[in-house]
Amino acid sequence: MIRLVVSDVDGTLLRHDKSVAPSTVAAVGRLRAAGVELALVSSRPPQGLDSLRGPLGLDTPRAGFNGGAIEDASGKLVEEHTIAEAACREAVSLCEAAGADVWVFAAGAWFLTNPDTQYVPREHRATGMAWQRVTDFSGHLAGVHKIMASSDDPVLTANLERTLQAHIGAQASVLRSQSYYVDVTHPAANKGNAALSLARLLGVPPAETACLGDAPNDVPMFRVAGFSIAMGNASDEVKAQAKAVTADNESDGWAQAIDRFILAAG
Repeated sequence: MIRLVVSDVDGTLLRHDKSVAPSTVAAVGRLRAAGVELALVSSRPPQGLDSLRGPLGLDTPRAGFNGGAIEDASGKLVEEHTIAEAACREAVSLCEAAGADVWVFAAGAWFLTNPDTQYVPREHRATGMAWQRVTDFSGHLAGVHKIMASSDDPVLTANLERTLQAHIGAQASVLRSQSYYVDVTHPAANKGNAALSLARLLGVPPAETACLGDAPNDVPMFRVAGFSIAMGNASDEVKAQAKAVTADNESDGWAQAIDRFILAAG
């Protein structure tokens, strides 16, 4: 029996244009009627999930920065993991050397050196955060929740993910959240630990938790949940790590997963 659904947001709960499908809103209502909780986990900052709470009627804890910042239902920060400064410096250096654009999220702010890239407006729409331009990141590497590297070259991001894992894998969690994003967070800030924290806050055993996601950074939560579902738009690598696969996020895949694998099973 599933009592809690922990869902990724971008590429999973949301369509590509960041909108919520009417089928998804209806499926959330059916979960609620069945007594199943829904909690969100995302690479976004926690405040980047604010716009979803009203439309989905959520009053549950949430995890941002892949678990780097976890808030309870009231919005109070109850768990936080920031990256060591030495790891931050090395991560920034490696990302810049690879030719990726670098963003640093620290102290509630979003720092960048180049605002003129295609992914900056996308991130602004998704999170609602304003960016701050800096000449370099040297004065902004304390209390960092996440470093992001972005590129429209998926080969570059895949190679960068491996490079970062090889160099700072003992000091940080490094995973792609999209084909064009690489996320660097504290070692404990991964969606597996985040899902366990959300389940604990809601008093639900991991065995009675189901997780939905589409990207490599969702795989850690697949490994700890009682049931895992990959979106149809996920890579074959990600799909292979899940117990079930649903349709893609443009084809009502989230709602279909809830009805087929969660509610029907209950």
